[in-house]
Amino acid sequence: MAETQQVDPSDQSDESGQGAEGGESRAPDRRAARAERRAARLARQIGAFAQRHGGAEGQLAYLGQSGTRIVLVGEDGGWGDLVAPTYAVARSAAEKAGLTLHESFDGELAAKVRTGPYEWKRMAGIQLGGRYGSR
Repeated sequence: MAETQQVDPSDQSDESGQGAEGGESRAPDRRAARAERRAARLARQIGAFAQRHGGAEGQLAYLGQSGTRIVLVGEDGGWGDLVAPTYAVARSAAEKAGLTLHESFDGELAAKVRTGPYEWKRMAGIQLGGRYGSR
Protein backbone atom coordinates (compact mmCIF):
# COMPACT_ATOMS: atom_id res chain seq x y z
CA MET A 1 0.00 0.00 0.00
CA ALA A 2 1.34 3.44 -0.93
CA GLU A 3 1.80 6.09 1.70
CA THR A 4 -0.17 9.32 1.31
CA GLN A 5 0.45 12.61 3.00
CA GLN A 6 -2.02 15.37 3.77
CA VAL A 7 -0.96 18.73 2.36
CA ASP A 8 -2.11 22.03 3.85
CA PRO A 9 -3.05 24.37 0.95
CA SER A 10 -1.74 27.39 2.88
CA ASP A 11 1.74 25.81 2.79
CA GLN A 12 1.67 25.60 -1.00
CA SER A 13 3.66 28.17 -2.96
CA ASP A 14 2.29 30.04 -5.94
CA GLU A 15 4.36 30.86 -9.02
CA SER A 16 5.98 33.88 -7.37
CA GLY A 17 7.41 31.80 -4.56
CA GLN A 18 4.99 33.27 -2.02
CA GLY A 19 2.60 31.21 0.03
CA ALA A 20 -1.00 30.98 -1.11
CA GLU A 21 -1.84 33.90 1.17
CA GLY A 22 1.34 35.88 0.38
CA GLY A 23 -0.03 37.31 -2.85
CA GLU A 24 -3.28 38.29 -1.17
CA SER A 25 -1.52 40.18 1.62
CA ARG A 26 0.39 42.24 -0.91
CA ALA A 27 -2.76 43.31 -2.78
CA PRO A 28 -3.65 46.10 -0.32
CA ASP A 29 -0.04 47.32 -0.47
CA ARG A 30 -0.19 47.44 -4.27
CA ARG A 31 -3.52 49.29 -4.19
CA ALA A 32 -2.11 51.81 -1.73
CA ALA A 33 1.00 52.33 -3.88
CA ARG A 34 -1.16 52.79 -6.99
CA ALA A 35 -3.37 55.32 -5.17
CA GLU A 36 -0.25 57.19 -4.02
CA ARG A 37 1.09 57.36 -7.59
CA ARG A 38 -2.28 58.64 -8.88
CA ALA A 39 -2.40 61.28 -6.15
CA ALA A 40 1.15 62.39 -6.99
CA ARG A 41 0.31 62.63 -10.71
CA LEU A 42 -2.85 64.65 -9.99
CA ALA A 43 -0.88 66.90 -7.61
CA ARG A 44 1.59 67.66 -10.42
CA GLN A 45 -1.30 68.51 -12.75
CA ILE A 46 -2.88 70.76 -10.10
CA GLY A 47 0.49 72.46 -9.58
CA ALA A 48 0.90 73.04 -13.32
CA PHE A 49 -2.61 74.54 -13.52
CA ALA A 50 -1.87 76.81 -10.55
CA GLN A 51 1.40 77.94 -12.12
CA ARG A 52 -0.30 78.82 -15.43
CA HIS A 53 -3.11 80.73 -13.71
CA GLY A 54 -1.27 82.59 -10.95
CA GLY A 55 -2.47 80.26 -8.20
CA ALA A 56 -5.55 78.15 -7.74
CA GLU A 57 -8.32 77.17 -5.38
CA GLY A 58 -10.62 74.20 -5.68
CA GLN A 59 -13.53 72.11 -4.57
CA LEU A 60 -14.01 68.34 -4.45
CA ALA A 61 -17.26 67.00 -5.90
CA TYR A 62 -18.14 63.35 -5.31
CA LEU A 63 -19.29 61.70 -8.55
CA GLY A 64 -20.32 58.32 -7.16
CA GLN A 65 -18.65 55.21 -8.57
CA SER A 66 -16.98 57.37 -11.23
CA GLY A 67 -14.76 58.97 -8.60
CA THR A 68 -14.32 62.52 -7.41
CA ARG A 69 -14.01 65.68 -9.50
CA ILE A 70 -11.39 68.23 -8.50
CA VAL A 71 -12.74 71.56 -9.72
CA LEU A 72 -9.94 74.12 -10.14
CA VAL A 73 -10.32 77.89 -10.34
CA GLY A 74 -7.25 79.99 -11.11
CA GLU A 75 -6.56 83.44 -9.72
CA ASP A 76 -6.97 84.82 -13.26
CA GLY A 77 -10.47 83.31 -13.55
CA GLY A 78 -9.41 80.32 -15.65
CA TRP A 79 -10.98 77.06 -14.61
CA GLY A 80 -10.74 73.35 -15.23
CA ASP A 81 -11.22 70.03 -13.57
CA LEU A 82 -9.59 66.67 -13.00
CA VAL A 83 -11.17 63.38 -11.97
CA ALA A 84 -9.66 61.13 -9.30
CA PRO A 85 -10.74 57.51 -8.87
CA THR A 86 -11.68 58.02 -5.20
CA TYR A 87 -12.35 60.85 -2.76
CA ALA A 88 -9.27 59.84 -0.74
CA VAL A 89 -7.01 60.14 -3.80
CA ALA A 90 -8.53 63.53 -4.68
CA ARG A 91 -8.06 64.81 -1.12
CA SER A 92 -4.47 63.54 -1.03
CA ALA A 93 -3.66 65.17 -4.38
CA ALA A 94 -5.12 68.50 -3.24
CA GLU A 95 -3.08 68.37 -0.03
CA LYS A 96 0.14 67.48 -1.87
CA ALA A 97 -0.40 70.39 -4.27
CA GLY A 98 -1.22 72.82 -1.47
CA LEU A 99 -4.63 73.55 -3.01
CA THR A 100 -7.02 75.64 -0.92
CA LEU A 101 -10.28 73.70 -0.84
CA HIS A 102 -13.78 75.13 -0.50
CA GLU A 103 -16.74 73.19 0.87
CA SER A 104 -18.99 74.15 -2.05
CA PHE A 105 -18.78 75.80 -5.44
CA ASP A 106 -20.67 78.97 -4.72
CA GLY A 107 -20.14 82.51 -3.52
CA GLU A 108 -16.52 83.62 -3.49
CA LEU A 109 -15.15 80.70 -5.54
CA ALA A 110 -17.85 80.83 -8.23
CA ALA A 111 -17.43 84.61 -8.56
CA LYS A 112 -13.79 84.12 -9.62
CA VAL A 113 -14.68 82.02 -12.68
CA ARG A 114 -14.45 83.88 -15.98
CA THR A 115 -16.38 82.42 -18.88
CA GLY A 116 -15.82 83.23 -22.52
CA PRO A 117 -17.91 83.19 -25.68
CA TYR A 118 -17.56 79.42 -26.05
CA GLU A 119 -19.15 78.73 -22.66
CA TRP A 120 -21.98 81.21 -23.22
CA LYS A 121 -22.71 79.79 -26.65
CA ARG A 122 -22.65 76.24 -25.29
CA MET A 123 -24.93 77.13 -22.38
CA ALA A 124 -27.37 78.90 -24.71
CA GLY A 125 -27.35 75.93 -27.07
CA ILE A 126 -28.17 73.53 -24.26
CA GLN A 127 -31.02 75.73 -23.01
CA LEU A 128 -32.47 76.27 -26.47
CA GLY A 129 -32.07 72.69 -27.65
CA GLY A 130 -29.60 73.76 -30.29
CA ARG A 131 -26.62 71.95 -31.69
CA TYR A 132 -24.97 71.59 -28.29
CA GLY A 133 -28.16 70.51 -26.58
CA SER A 134 -28.72 67.45 -28.76
CA ARG A 135 -25.63 65.61 -27.52
